[in-house]
Amino acid sequence: MNKRPNIIIINPDEMRWDTMGHMGNPAACTPRLDAFAREDAVSFENAFCQNPVCVPSRCSFLTGLYPHVHGFRTMHYLKHDGSDTLFSELRQNGYKVWMNSRNDFIAANVPGLMATQFDELQTYGAGGNIDSAKGHAVSEEFPYSHYIGVVDKVTTDMADTEAACQRIRAVKEGDDPLCLFIGWANPHVPYVTDKEHYDRIDPAKIRERVHMKDCSGKSLMIHRLRDFAALGEMPEETWKEIQRVYLAQCSYIDDLFGMIVDALKDAGIYDDSLIVFLSDHGDFAADFGLPEKAQNSFEDVLTRVPLLIKPPKDCPVDAGKTSSLAELVDFYATIMDYAGVAPTHDQFGVSLRPIVENREAAGRKYVFSEGGRLAHEKQADEYHKYGEDGPPKTSDYWAKMNAEADDEAHAKGTMIRDSRYKYVLRLNGDDEFYDLEKDPQEKINRIDVPEYASVILNMKLEMLKWYQATCDTVPRKFDSRFLTPESLTPQK
Repeated sequence: MNKRPNIIIINPDEMRWDTMGHMGNPAACTPRLDAFAREDAVSFENAFCQNPVCVPSRCSFLTGLYPHVHGFRTMHYLKHDGSDTLFSELRQNGYKVWMNSRNDFIAANVPGLMATQFDELQTYGAGGNIDSAKGHAVSEEFPYSHYIGVVDKVTTDMADTEAACQRIRAVKEGDDPLCLFIGWANPHVPYVTDKEHYDRIDPAKIRERVHMKDCSGKSLMIHRLRDFAALGEMPEETWKEIQRVYLAQCSYIDDLFGMIVDALKDAGIYDDSLIVFLSDHGDFAADFGLPEKAQNSFEDVLTRVPLLIKPPKDCPVDAGKTSSLAELVDFYATIMDYAGVAPTHDQFGVSLRPIVENREAAGRKYVFSEGGRLAHEKQADEYHKYGEDGPPKTSDYWAKMNAEADDEAHAKGTMIRDSRYKYVLRLNGDDEFYDLEKDPQEKINRIDVPEYASVILNMKLEMLKWYQATCDTVPRKFDSRFLTPESLTPQK
């Protein structure tokens, strides 16, 4: 690679891996992403986030650190001074960083902190998902479904995307390399779309959702969410509408992605750019009778995410899908590899470049995800933001906040998964084990089935090894144990 590539990072919020046509979903409508994966990029069908909610996931994949290493594992504790991220490190090495103001990794309340992450900030257009419909995403009968449906027009993320395209077209020969990061609100709840995108989704092709009546041994968190949301009597046609609208939101994402690609080609820098498309986590989207996500539930619909990587033209690429296992911490290592920048801190990602060059190359043997809190960490859930009485029932998130206020339901959990099995260790409540070959939708918890005892024991040992290998990092700056004249001089 003769020169450092421009780096284009595209980050939709809450998009499942199976919302794209090339991942085998017959109802999906994502032609631009499908063509990208077929012709120019490698699409990882087994990429997993390290936490199934926004802030911890982003704090992880932008540093290459697992949530348990640095403690960023809640929605309300973001990165502060003294810790580099991908963006600050790229800036220190000559990259010009452009980003929009959708921020789920840096504490926005700290004066001047955001400015350490960017050279240019797009500050307008960062609203919610609703344009023609205002207010709560609720109905009188089922107020916690997050369902709105079809409205006249949805333009959320459009202003940011247009600004990103304008910045891309402004690139000139001889400019410093550009790192452009755009975070989109879609397809995050509420479930809302317009008629154009709604009509793209054929309801006859939508897959049957996972029904709780067919499940056994699911987590206490799932049961608490269902209890508080009280969606058990919601008509099946409404659940199907949630699935359809969610897929329509992902089709809108596909349009926005196409706009970015077209701008790169118009500017003559598509070939020379490293392009990465990834989501931070997934969405229940009607499976298990739930909307949205949960912080310590680890079903594939929440932890398995899109990850597509196109290298610059002078780097080899074996375009298409790969089944190799990957984690989002590997995103950080991969970007730094292609940029030719050495991390300023120890991290645990592994560059995916060998797999981009050869889709048959071996990936990770195991992937991990973690979430939840300790019982005394009341401040870690949203419920206690509102005081002892909790949030008002008019909040769209009332059900979720109340479920997370349950110490046992919201207890820490950790997932280990390989190509066939998934094991979830919980501090409180029952552990979980799934044979994904026999039960790909994770309906039946087989934790007590004797034939799996040796597999479960091995996965516990592998999790212990992983925790031991990643439990901390040693500061890179050495300190003296002996007094020096400088150490005895009073600081001014």
